[in-house]
Order: sequence, then C-alpha cells, then structure tokens
Amino acid sequence: MRAALTKKFANIAAYKFAALPELRSLRARLLALCKGWELKGTILLSVEGINLFVVGERGKIDLLLAELRTIPGLADLQPKVSETDHQPFRRMLVRLKKEIIAFGVEGINPAERTSPKLAAKELKQWLDEGRAVTLLDTRNDYEVKLGTFKNALPIGVDHFRNFPDAVRRLPPALKEQPIVMFCTGGIRCEKAGPFMEREGFKNIFQLDGGILKYFEDCGGAHYDGECFVFDQRVGLDPSLQETEAEQCFRCQTPLTEADQADERYVSGQSCPYCFKTPAQQMDLSIARRHETILRAVTPLPGSVPRDSYKPLNVPEDCDGRTLLEMLCRVVKNVSCEYWEAECARGLIVNLEGEKFSDTQIVRAGQRYRHVFPNVTEPNVNGAVEILHEDEALIVLNKPAPLPMHAGGRFYRNTLQHLLNAAYHPQKPHPAHRLDANTTGIVLVTRTRHFAGKLQPQFERGQVEKIYLVRVQGRPDADAFSCDAPISTESGELGSRTVDEAAGDLAWTEFRVSQRLGDGTTLLEARPLTGRTNQIRVHLWHLGFPVVGDPVYLPGKKLGEMQTVGVGDPPLCLHAWKIKFTHPLTQQPMEFTAPPPGWSLTGGK
Repeated sequence: MRAALTKKFANIAAYKFAALPELRSLRARLLALCKGWELKGTILLSVEGINLFVVGERGKIDLLLAELRTIPGLADLQPKVSETDHQPFRRMLVRLKKEIIAFGVEGINPAERTSPKLAAKELKQWLDEGRAVTLLDTRNDYEVKLGTFKNALPIGVDHFRNFPDAVRRLPPALKEQPIVMFCTGGIRCEKAGPFMEREGFKNIFQLDGGILKYFEDCGGAHYDGECFVFDQRVGLDPSLQETEAEQCFRCQTPLTEADQADERYVSGQSCPYCFKTPAQQMDLSIARRHETILRAVTPLPGSVPRDSYKPLNVPEDCDGRTLLEMLCRVVKNVSCEYWEAECARGLIVNLEGEKFSDTQIVRAGQRYRHVFPNVTEPNVNGAVEILHEDEALIVLNKPAPLPMHAGGRFYRNTLQHLLNAAYHPQKPHPAHRLDANTTGIVLVTRTRHFAGKLQPQFERGQVEKIYLVRVQGRPDADAFSCDAPISTESGELGSRTVDEAAGDLAWTEFRVSQRLGDGTTLLEARPLTGRTNQIRVHLWHLGFPVVGDPVYLPGKKLGEMQTVGVGDPPLCLHAWKIKFTHPLTQQPMEFTAPPPGWSLTGGK
C-alpha cells in the first residue's frame, strides 16, 4: 500500500509600508476573500501599510498574494514562505490598526525613508570575517530566550513600545560604532533604525528580511537556538522547520525541550520561568494586598466627610416602650437628654430613612439607625502588615491607633473597612479583638465557615497568646499573676474595673523580661481568659499601669480619652506571639509579630 500523503500548508509572512486608502472597504474585501479561500491567520491594515501572517493551501495563498499586489503601493510585496503539515491558526482576522507595528513615536515613516538594509549573505560574510560590529536584537526578551545571534546585544524590552527608552539607555560609545539591528522578519527594524539615527547613532543597518530571511539564505551560521514566531508553531529552526518548542500558557514564555523537561513545567499551568513555590505565591499575594491597602488608606476613607450610621436594634425587653426609653436602655453611656435632642434633630431613623419622635412606640426586632451627619473621622495608622495568608486564614500585624470595628468616632477608619477593601468581594472575619491602641497579631478568617472553626478555640482557651507590655513601676517578683474578676458592664470611656462581687473570672500570668533604667519594666503577659481590657485592667489593679495608657492612669484614676491620636506616645501593649490550630489543616501554627521599638533595650 502507498502511504497517505501528508497535506502541506503554506505559511506566508509579509509586511509593506505604504499609504493605504479606503481601509474599511479593503478590510471587508480581504476578509471575505480569505474566508472563501479557507485561509486563516491575521492581516493588519493601517494608513502606514500592511502586516500579515496567513496560512492555507498553496494555490489559495497565491490567489491572496495576487490580490494584494493589485493594491496601489503593494505591487512588489514579497513574503517569506515556509511549510507546515498542520494549520497553526484557528480563524481569519483582518484588523484596522493605527500602526502595523506598535511604536508610538511621531515622525517615523518607513514608507518615505528607513535605515540602510544589509542582506543576509552580506551579514554572514561580515561575521565570517570577524568584522567589528554590534548585533542589536530589537525583539522582546521572551523571544530572545528561544534563540539569537551569537554575542548579540538584546535591547531589553518586553514590548516594542519600550524600545525608545531602551535606546536612550545604551552606552553613548555605541553611537560611533557600526550596528546591525535585527528582528524576526524585519518590520520592527524599519521603525527602529530611523529612530536610532534621530537619537544620534551614525552607523545603523538593518538585517533585510530579519532572522527568517537569514535562515532561508544562510542557515544557522553564527546563530544559537531557534527563532520565535507569533503563531502556534512557536519556534522555527534554521531550516525553517517547526521545532518542539512550546509556549507557557500562563506567562507566554517560549520553552525549549529542556524547559519542558523541567519538573516545574506543567502543561497549561506553569513553567520554569513563572513557577512559584507556595511560599513565593503567598509573598506575591501579600505584596498585592499591601498595594491594595495602601490605595485604601490614601487618603484615609474617614477623612472625606460623609454621613455615618450606627445601628440600633430593639431588644425583647423594650417591646412596647417608647423610642426614647429604648435608646436610654440600650445605650447607657449617654444621657436621656442627649437622646431627646437627637430625636428632635431627626437623627434617629429607620432603614428607609424615615424620622421618628422620641414618643414613637417600638417593637422587638425593629431596626433603627443613629445618623451622624457629615462626619470627618480622626486619623488612624493604616499601615496594616499581612504576615501570612492562605485560603482559610489571614494573619496580620495591626498598627495603632486603629480600631478594629466601627464604633464611637470611627466608622470607616477601621481595620474591618480596610480588610473589606483589600479582600473584596470577600468580607474577612477577625477571630478576636485588640484595642484600637494595641498593636500586634490578629487572626482573621476568610469566610464564616472558617470563623466557626477558629473562634471556638478562643472560647475554649485553646489559643496561647503572649503580649509584650511596658509598665510603670518595678514589680518585686520575677513572675506573678492576677485573678481579679473584671466587670461585665462598661463604664466611662468604655472602661472596665475589678468587680469582686459580680465580675467575670479573669486570669493573667506575668513574667518580668527586663527592668529598665527609667523606672519602667518590660513584661511578658499571658492572658488565660479573654475579658475586655484584661491585661490593662489587671496591671492597673496591681499598681503597674501600662505606659501610654490613656484610660487606666496611675493612682487608679481614669483618663479623659479612649483612643490615642496618631503621633501621640503609644500604648505600650503588643500582641507578640500566638499559637493555635489551623482551621483548615488542623495543624498547630505559631506566629510572631515583630516587637515594637518601645519593647527593645533602651527603647522609648
């Protein structure tokens, strides 16, 4: 039996700088003809000329060339021709473009003038003779990876639009030396040459027909590797035959057979040039998060005046009471006179914005809002640092001052608001809280599902936390503890106190780390329970208030403000270390937040 003949396809690549009129009608005619001839590929049309790469049966390709040569300015169009045993394109495109090769420099018109062209055989002769000449590769870096002339100088760009800036970075001495520039088929050099001459380079030549014409006339002499082509063949060898080169699906880098044999190459997923270990991938993700956070805090969202709202939900024991009675019962840290005035100003509304008087009868489950008109929030420190990130968990180092949630004077200048911006459309869930003035580690889950697996560890006391705290005074013992119960109700400034009669059980262990020369002491604190302000209240109760605390002052006095301002002396309390079980992997995890300056020897 005779072996079946393999069908051959003709591949043509061509360009021509010429003034082409009536582009829309020309586009329609060429597209219809190419589809009728079952040709596939791309034709770019511009007022400056044509650039094409088309594949099909040889007879149909000849029909296309004959048609193109009837167009004024294209009579001498000369293509580069190669053959394949398959069709490398999926469809036929004819596009109108501003430029047939994107360059973006005004005043460069190759149809009128271009640099002198050097024939492939003449270049080979120069190289055979060892003539002093700089071979300048004008192609993109990813093309150069597959192959280039020996000792060639890559221009170092990832897009031809960057060529002008790259030329300006070349050594000035090159302006006096002969330079032969080259690209795949010559089209880029048609624009690159005149530009370099305009920049003061005096001996510029362009390789006529580019690498492909050199392969056709001279083979692979003085060339290492393959030539990258912009179709599914990816690479051609010096005999103009398709090679085994592939292109990475993710980063588009051309890959040699050696690249494809690398264990980091996974078809359709990664290659040696874009492969990232899990740690590297996390680092890249965290870097992107930091960029998003920086945009979210520049300017701070709360620095722009805007109406803000605080939710007010009617509890069961207020059913049938007046709105004023409900407000006074639910929010006890302000007077009833305050609420009367707010109702009179129309600042208590329902979710639809309807205003109510203080005599309105309310029902359990109804939802109201307290309106704060045209609010500008106090500045905060938005320098949130992500320490770790995976599909379930975020570990961050919280700065101060920065409230975690909306409340008081803060609505948008909060950690939650910044996390929502950085992780949109997800709404991360902090698994525990730190005071606005406290710095250090916060665990945040990516979804409610993982929150349900992590938060119970805090409730069961299975999370080990170690804080650094600098206190006023010098404890006598190197290790001590406090088990004073802490009040369940907040007082002035949201403060808590020791309540021996009705307080919640609280236990904190302390260890002296260093007694400092200024009369303060650096401690490690381990809270075994999780009461509000627990470390601060226990130390205040023991007579060692935290340095910089605006609420719990020496002499067991209360301060007059709750949150320190940006630039004020810091509250010297830092969530330093944490140990827990990962909510997804169930593996033990431990993280440390870098110690702040005030905790270091001699720190202020």
